[in-house]
Amino acid sequence: MSGATPRRVKVDMHMHSERSPDSRLPVAAQARRIREAGLDVACATDHNTIEGGLRLRELADGFRVIVGAEILSRDGEIVGLFLERDVPRGLSAEETIERIRDQGGAVIVPHPFSRNRLNHIRRESLERVHARVDAIEIFNAREAFTSDNLRAAGFAAEHGLAGAVGSDSHRASEIGAAWLEMDDFTDRDGFVAALASGTVQGSLSGVVVHLWTRWDVLRKRLARRFGGEPGR
Repeated sequence: MSGATPRRVKVDMHMHSERSPDSRLPVAAQARRIREAGLDVACATDHNTIEGGLRLRELADGFRVIVGAEILSRDGEIVGLFLERDVPRGLSAEETIERIRDQGGAVIVPHPFSRNRLNHIRRESLERVHARVDAIEIFNAREAFTSDNLRAAGFAAEHGLAGAVGSDSHRASEIGAAWLEMDDFTDRDGFVAALASGTVQGSLSGVVVHLWTRWDVLRKRLARRFGGEPGR
């Protein structure tokens, strides 16, 4: 007799909070919106720090949190999940992956073919390290061009890699834009195994969100320069 059908969960694997330099989203507001969006699992991936993820995990109510970071390596950005310590920025892609693995973490390459970001991983670097990653982000809601997601999905399929999905949210309104519906899991290994069961859900957030991000970066710079946080 076959076992029971696994419970399905909605997982957003790429999210930012005020702990990222290009977001002003308070972690408490992030938590509220995650609940409103009906997500089961939120992967906190602030730039080069797990501080936001640790705080979100403290505030989680009705959803689970995977602590991670979007780490800027010398070869481009790499997401580490299931982290408990920061991974330094500026290392090679290989060393960044090794530092994530040392913590028992999972490795995801975000938006590898993006034409609207400066820090995506370079193609030659991706070719060099793809065998050492757990998943490729095949749908990022912040891509300006659908074809860039399609290229990522094609690369993942060609190389037998699982697909990850993320809203890449920097503002509350973006949370819920995209997620992977997948079998439930209890730990890192279960998460990686369950990725193969995933179904992509969501839609692109549009180009305007990038303009808001540039404005948020400017406002945070002004706040640091003159003291205090500008009014929202």
